[in-house]
Amino acid sequence: MGKNTQMTTTKRKGARSTKDISADILQQLNAGQIETANLVEWLAVDQKLLLENLLKQNKRTDYLKPVFAKIDRLKKQTVNTINEAIGTELFEQTSKNNDKEFLMIMSNHNADLVRCWATYTIGKNESLNITETLVQIQSFAADKHFGVREICWMAIRPKIARNLDKSIEILSGWTTNQDVNIRRFTTESTRPRGVWCEHIEALKQNPELGLPILETLKSDKAKYVQDSVGNWLNDASKTQPEFVKELCRQWETESNTKETKYITRKALRTLNK
Repeated sequence: MGKNTQMTTTKRKGARSTKDISADILQQLNAGQIETANLVEWLAVDQKLLLENLLKQNKRTDYLKPVFAKIDRLKKQTVNTINEAIGTELFEQTSKNNDKEFLMIMSNHNADLVRCWATYTIGKNESLNITETLVQIQSFAADKHFGVREICWMAIRPKIARNLDKSIEILSGWTTNQDVNIRRFTTESTRPRGVWCEHIEALKQNPELGLPILETLKSDKAKYVQDSVGNWLNDASKTQPEFVKELCRQWETESNTKETKYITRKALRTLNK
């Protein structure tokens, strides 16, 4: 989960620490009855218990053993690795059984972590080309919950990296979308270094490839987007500092707005240390 994650998604106020989560709320979270309200709750959910409840509720308990086996094979069990393992194995099981009904159940589920798993059924589906993948992921990029928005770009980032030119061409068309979350997805999914993910070497060495996305967003009104654009360029500054310095100079000349100034300040923060 990135540092600029928007933490609150519902009117219910989440607990400040794990020990403050009431037993009743934790039970509802693990049963998939409610969404997590903040990052503390997101990290506190027992994903294996949530999975077990989901599969029992939907009469898919035969999926449980292979998913648990995949989790057990993980070298390191973290929230993100377990999340990916569950989503990946559920994709394998639903594909083997042609279980489109369960894919729909996951994609529209109340529980945000179940929707997170659903994003991997798109990301791991090699029968989808990059255009189809991005079309299917867009509704998750617009999800009201921060967790789903973060996991959805992680789920398809490897495919974006393998199809970089086409991905940037498609995503540049999303930069004018009215939905702030979709605009933010364009930069967060293509960050050269990113957070908790593989780097995209082509963008580290040639960040100018990202300009079709970045240029449109250089004075975006939403801080959520500004932070992501600034972080994208800060990533690039670690390998191509001159490119970032020159682009920031150019933007400040062309776009004399407080939004652009905020982005360039964030972009140059490592170089200015």
